[in-house]
Amino acid sequence: MVDLSTTNLLLGIMAVVSVLEALVVIGLGVGGFLAYRRVTQLVTDLETRQVEPIRQKVEAILADVKAVTARVTQQTERVDQAIAGTIDRVDETAERVKGSVADKVNSAVGVVRGVRAAIVAVLGNGHDSRHDPPAAASGRM
Repeated sequence: MVDLSTTNLLLGIMAVVSVLEALVVIGLGVGGFLAYRRVTQLVTDLETRQVEPIRQKVEAILADVKAVTARVTQQTERVDQAIAGTIDRVDETAERVKGSVADKVNSAVGVVRGVRAAIVAVLGNGHDSRHDPPAAASGRM
């Protein structure tokens, strides 16, 4: 009969080593899971202690920037409206002044023409010197 005790011993050692390997793999899996949970908890704590206050400050700053931007936009619109209104009033005033000056100049020109016509009529005996032919070069001074 064949002696199988050596084979059985080797098979027993291999079985024990396989069980030990399985226990090591299970231990590594549990250790990895625990490390994952600790890292996740650490990241959550870090986010709560560090990132959240910074995020709140940034949101407050952005709200302030938004309010300032809205106010600047409103003031810019008011200034644009004021400038447009002023320009319209200046244009209107310039047109009035232009019309008033033109009326007064036309009146003054009419008076001057009337006075001139009266002077020509009195001095020139009704003869208009504008219709006289120009004097010869020798007769000019």
